[in-house]
Amino acid sequence: MATVRIPTPLRKYTEGKEEVDIAGANVGQLLDNLDAKHGGIGERIRDPKGAVRRFVNIFVGDEDIRFLDGLETPVKDGDEVSIIPAIAGGL
Repeated sequence: MATVRIPTPLRKYTEGKEEVDIAGANVGQLLDNLDAKHGGIGERIRDPKGAVRRFVNIFVGDEDIRFLDGLETPVKDGDEVSIIPAIAGGL
């Protein structure tokens, strides 16, 4: 199982938990399992075609999956996966 760090805006789907343990051989499977366990969170992370939404960044350890294998990025037991919504703004 991997530990998935949940950002504050999505914690309503995980009963307020900051971290949840989820199994999956790769990021795509992990996200499928996350949504199966915590219904509704998946549509906030992925678009209707299954791609990670533009404003969501996912990291396995310190590596952004966009620079790895995307949803096919392998996940091992003990890995930390972080879901980070993009922040925009300015003066």
